Amino acid sequence: MKTMKIAPSILSADFANLERDVKLVEELGADYIHIDIMDGQFVPNITMGPNVVAALRSKTKLTLDVHMMVDLPERFIEDFANAGSDIITIHQEATPHLHGALQKIKNTGTKAGVVINPGTSVETIKNVLHLVDQVLIMTVNPGFGGQSFLPECLEKVKELVRLREKMNLDFDIEVDGGVDDMTIGLCKQAGANVFVAGSYVYGAKSPKESMNKLQAAVN
Repeated sequence: MKTMKIAPSILSADFANLERDVKLVEELGADYIHIDIMDGQFVPNITMGPNVVAALRSKTKLTLDVHMMVDLPERFIEDFANAGSDIITIHQEATPHLHGALQKIKNTGTKAGVVINPGTSVETIKNVLHLVDQVLIMTVNPGFGGQSFLPECLEKVKELVRLREKMNLDFDIEVDGGVDDMTIGLCKQAGANVFVAGSYVYGAKSPKESMNKLQAAVN
């Protein structure tokens, strides 16, 4: 059985106090820090670049899980790898050269992940699953935090579990979007083992209570 991992997303953290907010969830038992990179093209929002990843790298020992919501991500893979990313995850929809882009991530010595949006089928990534360490299923449409969970995306998680078994592979299955103490159980039941939570943790009156609830729900 896969290890369960909680990955708070700093998209919902206080950008003026990122070090504080990263240390907060580290102390509360987070496994990953999920970093959403947005370019204003692939998604309407603009967030941060490799310099932020590099700044955080020196402040935490946690796995930096970098989710690139960026057109043609292959242009920036080396920059994010050099900045200290542990996992770089790119969108199937963002590049016509998905296989090559994933190879490029692997060549930097960084773990590679592939993401699909709610409207994209698992079938579209079947031919690259042997290259990846992680598959991210978006359970909201990407671009902004605080959206409602799309339960129909759980079928894709189940489909991935079946494919992983059939192809004798070992990648993690991550979910991102609308994850809270209720939906996390549904995601685990479907077969996910990495859970991204942003506003549920950082938007809470008590992030500690939120983290405790998430951990209790998956363990």
